[in-house]
Amino acid sequence: MSIAIGSDHAGYPLKSKLVEFLQHNNIEYKDMGTFNEDQVDYPDFAFKVAKAVSSGDSKLGVVVCGTGLGVSIMANKVRGVRAALCCSEYMAQMARAHNNANVLSIPARFVSLQQALGFIEIFLNTKFEGGRHQTRVEKIPTKC
Repeated sequence: MSIAIGSDHAGYPLKSKLVEFLQHNNIEYKDMGTFNEDQVDYPDFAFKVAKAVSSGDSKLGVVVCGTGLGVSIMANKVRGVRAALCCSEYMAQMARAHNNANVLSIPARFVSLQQALGFIEIFLNTKFEGGRHQTRVEKIPTKC
């Protein structure tokens, strides 16, 4: 399973630790940037992650910025992406199980490294339940 991961400058320190986790656990990933704490624009990196997921190059994505808001808004603009801003392990679990989210958005300024690692583990290991949730997900249009 390939994971696309990206962040802006505010999310870079946390993203770099998440990349270490992926490496340590032999999880295939594509780092879409940024690669330092120099100021950048979050839409550029969220878009790269979302496009990798949308195109099928990556099965899932992770985006990180200060609040998680900007990157989740940008990712959700890409057809076929369901990005979920998660602030708890339960939210990460429900994002996958009930919403079939394929991009995890993490708010770097509001969670610890341990919390973020928990989100990723749960997000990667939780399967979509389908059933009544499939019907609901199908009601989410790709364009209005």
